[in-house]
Amino acid sequence: MLSRVIAVSASGLKSTAPLGAGLIQASRSLHTSSPSLAPVAPLPEGGKVRHGIVPEEFFQLLYPKTGATGPYMLGTGLSVWLLSKELYVINHETVAALTIGTVFVLAVKKFGPSFASAMDKMEEEKAAWIEEVKDQAMACYVDAIAEEKKEQWRVEGRSMLFDAKRNNVSMLLETNYRERLHHANHEVKRRLDYQLALQHLKVRMEKEHMVNWVEKNVVGSITAQQEKESIAKCISDLNVLAKNIQAKATV
Repeated sequence: MLSRVIAVSASGLKSTAPLGAGLIQASRSLHTSSPSLAPVAPLPEGGKVRHGIVPEEFFQLLYPKTGATGPYMLGTGLSVWLLSKELYVINHETVAALTIGTVFVLAVKKFGPSFASAMDKMEEEKAAWIEEVKDQAMACYVDAIAEEKKEQWRVEGRSMLFDAKRNNVSMLLETNYRERLHHANHEVKRRLDYQLALQHLKVRMEKEHMVNWVEKNVVGSITAQQEKESIAKCISDLNVLAKNIQAKATV
């Protein structure tokens, strides 16, 4: 039976080969696509049940056709059919199962509310902790965004800083150029002053040499007789001047 099912399913897969290839391609594209950043919706809570295990939808499905007692009659008839056909045989395991089920139901009835409240409290604490973690993460992200905006603002001001540095470098280059120009001017002026002083010294030395030469020649050309005559002439001129001064004094 199992081999027949496998053969039938294999033939079905062969007949739907394009569909299978499409499914494989779709699964590959699904796994290779970028993950979605949308928040995941929370899982839906369980619906209502009756008697602890039977879903409410089962009763709502049978209610239009069988009425309110239809599901119970279906369960009772199914149980009687299983027992009558001996598909299910009552033995000691059945008694043990009923006993365990009864204990389980009583435990749920007695300890269920407190356990449920404890679990609800744990869930609330867990939700509060998750909310706190989320708030902390959001605060960290807000701080990171603020830091990023500050860094962007600093980057925008970096152009002004670079302009100021370029101006400073230009001013330093201009200052250095003017210092070198002043140094060159000072050195040229000093050398020109040296040449001018050298020329003045040369002229002064020539004058002194000429004066000394003339004086030496003049002195050398004066004889002893001329010197006596000039001295006598000077003395006579002094006497005349003295007489004139005395005459003016008496008058």
